[in-house]
Amino acid sequence: MDPLSQGVLGATAPLAASKKDGLLAAMLGLFSGMAADLDVLINSDTDPILFLEFHRQFTHSLIFIPIGGLICALLLYGLFVRRRLSFGRTYLFCTLGYATHGLLDACTSYGTQLFWPFSSTRIAWHNISIIDPFFTLPILLFVIAGMVKKSPRWGQVGLLWAVVYLGFGMVQRERAEAIGRDVAMARGHAPVAVEAKPSFGNLLLWKSIYEHGGYYYIDAIRVGMTTKIFAGEAVEKLDLTRDFPWLDPASQQARDVERFRWFSAGYLAKSPTIKGVIVDMRYSMVPNRGDGLWGIQLSRDAAAHAHVGYRMMRDTSAPTRSTFLAMVFDSSEPESKRFPGIQQTAECNATTAVVSEAELCR
Repeated sequence: MDPLSQGVLGATAPLAASKKDGLLAAMLGLFSGMAADLDVLINSDTDPILFLEFHRQFTHSLIFIPIGGLICALLLYGLFVRRRLSFGRTYLFCTLGYATHGLLDACTSYGTQLFWPFSSTRIAWHNISIIDPFFTLPILLFVIAGMVKKSPRWGQVGLLWAVVYLGFGMVQRERAEAIGRDVAMARGHAPVAVEAKPSFGNLLLWKSIYEHGGYYYIDAIRVGMTTKIFAGEAVEKLDLTRDFPWLDPASQQARDVERFRWFSAGYLAKSPTIKGVIVDMRYSMVPNRGDGLWGIQLSRDAAAHAHVGYRMMRDTSAPTRSTFLAMVFDSSEPESKRFPGIQQTAECNATTAVVSEAELCR
């Protein structure tokens, strides 16, 4: 998640465990809770996607927690707390703060190698967005209160809020995935798997994605007191032979595609709008679209040893923001286009509305 979320959650654990060193414990946990993301410094000018392999890798693994806590303690003890805390307590507080980082990141959809080096599987529980103020701001207030009042109870309340909110995210994810399966069945599809991922900054609006017949089917599902489905796009799954027939399988670009496929859990497609770009289908600003937030750029003229490029494609234009907010707040019915292979559902239950081109469930 974002550094602020990681920091304030990291502060809650040592704050909750300290009866007399609350301020120092929280500060040590704050810095240690953010420290694992220093792995973003591992990058390369010649290999633009190297950072994708190392971000959320060894620094985020469970086995690295005592090592990460020790590194933080060695740095912070000498700089700030040598005269006020023993090294043992410094190490305890730093380790508690560091321990929260990888687990919180695993709650997002990005994927975290919790079991490195024993497994390179990217664990992703999909129960919170990478930025969610409804999760972070209450914890921040609890941490501030705990430091001011010098009471561990505020840290304990902060941890309780985190557990409850993340648990609610799991419930919402299960609801969204169940609805996604119903939508697939109503279309006559037998999906390989249905995944639901929270959209930006909330647990109401979810992106549902499944694969069927060589297509990824993408819908937005608003899961509140009632349910609304914003029928979305169908995008052909990446086929390198069809989409990039000129790509040499022995080239570095072809190897980079496979690296990106691992990072993206296989959710790859050729960009419908940008020539030569392969996008990660898991993310988009508007959750029923398949335009992606990032991707890799291939070049027909690249040398055999040349790497792919890396592209960010965040559309934050006013129309995009307006469409997204209309879905979140259920204030309008955005239009959606009909794409190849989509069969619109003709049945809805009493609490579900399907918003599509045909508006079948009005």
